[in-house]
Parts: sequence; C-alpha cells; structure tokens
Amino acid sequence: MSTNNTNNREYWKANLRLLAKLLTIWFIVSFGFGIMLADWLDQFSLFGFKLGFWFAQQGAIYVFVALIFIYAWRMKAIDRQFGVGDDEDQA
Repeated sequence: MSTNNTNNREYWKANLRLLAKLLTIWFIVSFGFGIMLADWLDQFSLFGFKLGFWFAQQGAIYVFVALIFIYAWRMKAIDRQFGVGDDEDQA
C-alpha cells in the first residue's frame, strides 16, 4: 500500500470523525432538545419564547449553520495536516 493511499485513507477517516461529531451535536440539539426534552425546556424562556419551542423551531437551524462554519474551520486544519490543497500539488 502506498503512502499516498494511506494518507488519503487517514484524511478520509479524519473527515468522517469530524462529521460524526458534528452530526451527533446536531442530532442532540434538534431531536433531543427540540422533541425529547421540549416539555422540560419549556419552563425556561428565550426572547419571550418557551425554550423547547425555540429549539424545535429555530435553535436547530442556528446550531446547524454554526456547525457548517465549524466544519469549514476544522476541515481547513485537517487539510493543512494532511497537505491537501497545497500549491505544490497543483503543479
């Protein structure tokens, strides 16, 4: 197995680990907070709305958008770690 192939596999594994973590966070926020814990969270309010309702209607979307930016930021670091996108590779 060549080192380039091994490097590609490790890069893909790092990408999948990151995706799994971010999707787990989104699942907890959208399903956990928005559905499973909504009744308990409704005892608190955010901007005048019950917190469980807010997570179900808006919170999961805001968290998803934030996770997109976190993904881009972390993938930039992973790209640098594995040398993906270097100018010397594009020659």
